[in-house]
Amino acid sequence: MPRALWNGAVIAESDEVEVVDGYSYFPADAVDNHYLQPSDRRSVCPWKGTARYYDIVVDGAVNPASAWDYPEPSRRAAPLVGGRIAFWRGVTI
Repeated sequence: MPRALWNGAVIAESDEVEVVDGYSYFPADAVDNHYLQPSDRRSVCPWKGTARYYDIVVDGAVNPASAWDYPEPSRRAAPLVGGRIAFWRGVTI
């Protein structure tokens, strides 16, 4: 089963992962929100829409803007990334 791991913690775990543009998108309900804190960072993908980011915090260690989602994905991307969260910056899958 795919897992998102950082700093010894399982941040997400699910068999329902979608791989889009090389990143694994986990269903939001498979993510342990206890580890996520909202970030001010945003970015725009030409085909997915505007991403909002989260810092991952485990045992006081912070991995800034290392998770993201698309709260209002484009119609084309919604079936793939809507309601899902992806990870990078040292988070292993």
